[in-house]
Amino acid sequence: MATVGFIGLGNMGGPMAINLVRAGHSVTVFDLSDVACQQLADAGARVAGSAAEAAVGMDYVLSMLPAGKHVAATYLGEDGLLAQLESTTTVLDCSTIDAATARQVGEAAAALGVGFMDSPVSGGVAAAAAGTLAFMCGGSADTFEKGRLILKDMGRNIFHAGPAGAGQVAKGCNNMLLAIHMIGTCEALEMGARNGLDPKVLSEIMLASSGRNWSLEVYNPYPGVMEKSPASNGYKPGFMVDLMVKDLGLAMEIAGQCDFDNPMGQLARELYSQHQQAGNGQMDFSSILKKLQD
Repeated sequence: MATVGFIGLGNMGGPMAINLVRAGHSVTVFDLSDVACQQLADAGARVAGSAAEAAVGMDYVLSMLPAGKHVAATYLGEDGLLAQLESTTTVLDCSTIDAATARQVGEAAAALGVGFMDSPVSGGVAAAAAGTLAFMCGGSADTFEKGRLILKDMGRNIFHAGPAGAGQVAKGCNNMLLAIHMIGTCEALEMGARNGLDPKVLSEIMLASSGRNWSLEVYNPYPGVMEKSPASNGYKPGFMVDLMVKDLGLAMEIAGQCDFDNPMGQLARELYSQHQQAGNGQMDFSSILKKLQD
């Protein structure tokens, strides 16, 4: 078993850290929220008074932070964690951030001899709690092999996408596609419903046909079709519209960096931004159906 420092105990980070405790690792955590820290203490983790206290001397340091600026502030500079860590420590940043910051932190870590991977996740809060997340990793092959030993206790699918920053690019591509096929699924179901079709029957037809996709099969956006989906529970997230807008913004940055015109991704971002601005940011992203209905 390993010693692990975990920084950032939000909706995703908290369940991930708990799964590491349950797997038998010695976990030390840090978060600005006393409530979040207490939940981890109750689960068996040690609570540190600072990020440095949680990280220094650990086999692994994991972080789940809101944005690139927070990751940069945590790891870079004379007072950042990278300058305080030993070369035997492996750093896995599971935040969803811009690829440029991930590359910057990866380059700084390499210069100091510290193994670093950007390791953003897919699957949402339910998968974080169940330990079935997908990890998209950017870093060296050696760091990936070390990282996989700990990531397997929080996820089911662990991919090496390429060098530092590649994990964030993969996450951006995935979530852009997710937004696009969620909107398309909502359009198809609503069009069928307005023409007298039962959305549940139509879902069964499309699941057995070429329109089959993840949104239809696992996360059906039409209320009453799938009992445990957010749509059947008042669109309680899940994965919030606010987060989808953030991720689509990151996808647009990725497209811009390679001068790629992605019209479907741009339209998805526009529609989700409008849905957010209408006061629906805290709802599940499948609630985009409500915008189409309106």
